[in-house]
Parts: sequence; structure tokens; C-alpha cells
Amino acid sequence: MSEAVIRTGSLTKDYELGAETIHALRGVDLEVERGEFVAVMGPSGSGKSTLMNLLGCLDTPTAGEYWLNGQLVSQLSDDELARIRNREIGFVFQTFNLLPRASALHNVELPLIYAGVSAKERQRRAMEKLRQVGLGDRVGHRPSELSGGQRQRVAIARSLVNNPALLLADEPTGNLDSETSREIMELLRDLNAQGQTILLVTHERDIAAYARRQVHLRDGHIERDFVVEEAGVA
Repeated sequence: MSEAVIRTGSLTKDYELGAETIHALRGVDLEVERGEFVAVMGPSGSGKSTLMNLLGCLDTPTAGEYWLNGQLVSQLSDDELARIRNREIGFVFQTFNLLPRASALHNVELPLIYAGVSAKERQRRAMEKLRQVGLGDRVGHRPSELSGGQRQRVAIARSLVNNPALLLADEPTGNLDSETSREIMELLRDLNAQGQTILLVTHERDIAAYARRQVHLRDGHIERDFVVEEAGVA
């Protein structure tokens, strides 16, 4: 399992709503190799958000297995899942999720604080990641002093600061204009070219086109899974 960052077997998730059972995922088999850039697409209710929550260790499956970076995580406790999230997964969300009163540097440092890293090492690593996303000159700025694209770059730097096995991006351009969206997607493509494994959830075809592979869900199943011939050409 050394080269598979993600491997699921018959991954299933049901939700009980009163007397009704919602079958959000119906036995999904998915494998993502180290260094891949995969876009997950599907209409509302297809199961893509549920899949993202399971792959991000934010929820646990009803049935089936999930291996993340060689470790079976589908049966771990909440505390163990929290440790996995901090160590192995970087998250990028549509809403940035930055602390409004904290500087860019401090926002990027946060996962390292939870990981118990020393202050000097936290600052060094956070600076390195801010420079990597092109914000080396904005380290002292608060989110209110940054554009939407810059805020998302801070969020991406934060997601990378623990050197995660997997970067999960959930509609990362949803709050951005088309030009800024293009810049963010080119940044993600550059990070992937440097070896970062990325799984992106989006409903926009031009955003999904940046990925080298697309997985389309419908009614809790994988409907299509294919390699894109020319990634980034919308």
C-alpha cells in the first residue's frame, strides 16, 4: 500500500432521518496514488460532500474500509482521527476559515501549535510556506488587510505547514472571481507538480479541468473515473 495515499473498499455511509435512511455513499472503491491531482464532481446529493468528510476523517463510514497513507483509519476513535487530521491531511475550504484578528503568520502556525512544535520551528515553517504561496511580504497582515485570493493563499499555506500526505480542497475557488480562481488553481497545480497529492471537490468544470483525473459521483456511486488529457485547459 506504499504508493496509495487513499484506498477505499466498499465505502458506505447511511444517515438516519427519522424513519428514513439516506444512502449517501453506496460502496465506493477509490484509489489515489501519491502525487495525483484528482477532482471529485457530481450534482447535489451525489455523495461528494459525504465522501470528502470521510476522506478528511471528519466522519466515519457506516461500512467499508478507508486506508490513508497506509493506515486503516475507518475504525479509529474520534481522538485518533483528530491526530490523523492534524498530521496527515491539509484542508482548504471555500470560506478560508482564518482567525480574523491573527496575522497571516499566526494563522499558518496554528496546526503546528496543536502539534506541539516549538515557537521558533513554528515560525520558520510558517514563513517557508507563506513564501511558497507567494506571500512572503504579507506575513504580518490580518485577513481584513488581504484580498480574497491572498486569504486563500494563507489558507493553502496553513494546509501545507505539517507537510500532509493529502491536501483536500473543498470548492476552494467558490468565493473568488474568475481571474483569482485561475491564480489559485495554478498554484494548486504547481504544488501538485512539486509532489503534493491533492483531492479537489468542485461543481465547476473549468476548475475540475486543472486536475489530471476526474471522479464523477451520482447517487452515492462512482459513475465515471478518467484521466484528463490536457489538465488546465478549460
